[in-house]
Amino acid sequence: MSAPLWTAAEIAAATGGIASTDFAATGVTFDSREVGKGDLFVAMKGAFSDGFSFLDTVFTQGAAGSVVSESTKYPHVLVPDTTLALDALARAARARTSAKIIGVTGSVGKTGTKEALFAALDRGAPDAAHRSVKSYNNHTGVPLSLARMPAATRYGVFEMGMNHAGELAQLTQLVRPHVAIVTTIAPAHTEFFPNEEAIADAKGEIFAGLEPGGVAIVPYDSPHRDRLIAAARPYAARIVTFGLDKAADVRAVETMRTARGTFVTAKIGTRELSFTMGQAGMHWVSNGLAVLAAVDAVGGDLALAGLALAEMGGLAGRGARFTVAAPGGSALVIDESYNANPASMRATLAVLAAEKGVRRIVMLGEMRELGDDSDAYHAALAEPILAAGVEAGILVGERITPLANALEGKGDFVHVADAAAARAALSAMLGAGDAVLIKGSNGVGLAAVVASLRGGTQ
Repeated sequence: MSAPLWTAAEIAAATGGIASTDFAATGVTFDSREVGKGDLFVAMKGAFSDGFSFLDTVFTQGAAGSVVSESTKYPHVLVPDTTLALDALARAARARTSAKIIGVTGSVGKTGTKEALFAALDRGAPDAAHRSVKSYNNHTGVPLSLARMPAATRYGVFEMGMNHAGELAQLTQLVRPHVAIVTTIAPAHTEFFPNEEAIADAKGEIFAGLEPGGVAIVPYDSPHRDRLIAAARPYAARIVTFGLDKAADVRAVETMRTARGTFVTAKIGTRELSFTMGQAGMHWVSNGLAVLAAVDAVGGDLALAGLALAEMGGLAGRGARFTVAAPGGSALVIDESYNANPASMRATLAVLAAEKGVRRIVMLGEMRELGDDSDAYHAALAEPILAAGVEAGILVGERITPLANALEGKGDFVHVADAAAARAALSAMLGAGDAVLIKGSNGVGLAAVVASLRGGTQ
């Protein structure tokens, strides 16, 4: 039997709390809906609910113990503040491991890169790699992901996000990465930043947490490359660039689209590796190069990393593909419903352009948190949509109105208010052999449309 993740005594020592009794936990969560047998439940207080009120439920579900700020009859560690206790548990998890830790951030591609990097490291060290799940990348998700890391982990991969300056500076001090990656800088959360340079500065905060001897991995092709390098220089022992340009340290020498993805010949320093990137699109080639740079930086097996990249399937909401019934046959759906910003919209429209469907169709939800330039960013998508050969589409939400206006008279495009109306419009529009891209900001709810399509409901 494997060692428990945390004992009551270890939790008490890490948090400065008082254990009511002995217990051992095999997992950690603060979401009562996720609690399973053997889990530690951290009863955090949120804006709309208090985890303490769910103790009856979580112990019925099999929780082993809890972290609470008031006494209870259930096994627990009593602390003054459960949010601070989770941070303390995260720091203890980081302190007790000898794992190589990799932090990942960026405006676009951080979750996909994190998943690809985990797959690459797990392939070389089965059951010894750990990563943050879902998009747990904020002030609660990052400490939770750290607290879940077993002490014997060899490689830890942590996604870090932000929508305000200073957030990454705090998160990176928890993660303390040996390797820090910035994927892409793009207009995202521009409502909270004066310009893209400020976004680059905020992403560059990740380098301040690098451990001594650490490696910074920077996108060579980014217009903010030099700004990111300058941010990394005070903290990194080595800076590695990746990209398509021949001057990048890790670069694609040759790419060729195939039925299985994109065949890539990459240079990693003086070495060469040929592999297939299982996900379609040049943005995924870029992600793959960042992965190879990180695997190399932590001394992982590059050949096994290449095999793992070839085997990666589409991630739900980030490129997963499936077919649905359509009048007279079936249609392809490309699920990019998790989130959207101008850069990721353009990247996935380029993927759609390569599909050989009878028609190319888009269901695009509005992009949020774009500030005063929102109208211009939306209207500018007309060019890549038409360049991709899109003949029909459904545009969802009020903020996307400028794009609807720009596409008027240029195809079969309809503008609807919400995801439910979009689902109904797609049912009327879809035909056999069509290829459909579904993408929008998470709050628009297009994931529900995807779930409906997967379930076969009309």
